[in-house]
Amino acid sequence: MMGDRPSPPSRAMSSAATTSPSVDKVDGFSRKSVRKAKQKRSQSSSQFRSQGKPIELTPLPLLKDVPAPEQPELFLKKLQQCCTVFDFMDTLSDLKMKEYKRSTLNELVDYVTVSRGYLTEQAYPEVVKMVSHNIFRTLPPSDSNEFDPEEDEPTLEASWPHLQLVYEFFIRFLESQEFQPSIAKKYIDQKFVLQLLDLFDSEDPRERDYLKTVLHRIYGKFLGLRAFIRKQINNIFLRFVYETEHFNGVAELLEILGSIINGFALPLKAEHKQFLVKVLIPLHTVRSLSLFHAQLAYCIVQFLEKDPTLTEPVIRGLLKFWPKTCSQKEVMFLGELEEILDVIEPTQFVKIQEPLFKQISRCVSSPHFQVAERALYYWNNEYIMSLIEENSSVILPIMFASLYRISKEHWNPAIVALVYNVLKAFMEMNSTLFDELTATYKSDRQR
Repeated sequence: MMGDRPSPPSRAMSSAATTSPSVDKVDGFSRKSVRKAKQKRSQSSSQFRSQGKPIELTPLPLLKDVPAPEQPELFLKKLQQCCTVFDFMDTLSDLKMKEYKRSTLNELVDYVTVSRGYLTEQAYPEVVKMVSHNIFRTLPPSDSNEFDPEEDEPTLEASWPHLQLVYEFFIRFLESQEFQPSIAKKYIDQKFVLQLLDLFDSEDPRERDYLKTVLHRIYGKFLGLRAFIRKQINNIFLRFVYETEHFNGVAELLEILGSIINGFALPLKAEHKQFLVKVLIPLHTVRSLSLFHAQLAYCIVQFLEKDPTLTEPVIRGLLKFWPKTCSQKEVMFLGELEEILDVIEPTQFVKIQEPLFKQISRCVSSPHFQVAERALYYWNNEYIMSLIEENSSVILPIMFASLYRISKEHWNPAIVALVYNVLKAFMEMNSTLFDELTATYKSDRQR
């Protein structure tokens, strides 16, 4: 399933793609900077450890200051030193050693970026060990059950000064021209991936952004892990929908998925279609939909562009889960539906036009201004208008009564103006049918 990451924005990220036509391609990811939290709600560290005495690390020479033949061994020693984890909740402890480790990590980041010949076979287990020691930990619990990710600022990871550099180092390691998946697969295995996926529940958006890139790189380089990664993301989403309704990294995992779906080989496998219908569509039911809806809608559209025959089950699924009491979610559903209609094939449109426009008719009649307005904006979309025109004999009778009533009775003049435009468009499309429906509507009202 894909990835993207933050600083530094100047360095372009390579996308991992396979050339074999039978293997799913992996779409590349552009890097985006992480927006800074407006205000730090609090800091927390998951590196819980009690320390009886200060930590002392023996300073090592800089890699650039030793002869080239000695650098690989010194590289390993520095990796081993960086396995030491510090307590960042105690802001006064080990200050000198924390700074020494930070500068060593910076040196390692630069070294793997520009050096050649350092990636000996002995380096692979040491790199994975160092990364594992630093990033894998039990995440701190949310401050309270009242935490609302839509409203509250996230808890930021106190150890970020080190953690960020470890992620940066690991990504450069994975992207190195000398990196050999055939050696690395002994250490970057299913257990490693499971622990990595657990970290996506981190409250810190900076960490999730790095994790996105790491997982995308692993998916691209380790073909043997692809099915496992998809399966585990599938499991995370199922637990999220049907059990917990809490997982911080849903948007990031969906963003990865969007890239993966883009690279799926055709024809789509049955497991991919099942994932769409059984997992992605039910994701629309959760209360926190607004946190990841854009990424979810992108995944849905990617599937439909790959296989247009999936359009009917997708739209019927959306109609099944259509929000009944939340106008904000209705507006989101209408936006996603328009994205789907932008790529729908006319043959597929015919199959779902009746249930679809019955729902749109209900939305147009909504007492909530934004819902009605969003539905009426469909008539500003040229492609949707062309589909409606081709099928006006079916759609106009479904829509007419609602539109006519609103034109006479709605409280909001902006909605009335939009409805007049829609009625005018229908009249120009099919004036004979329009006149018949007008006469029928008036006679029914007089009874």
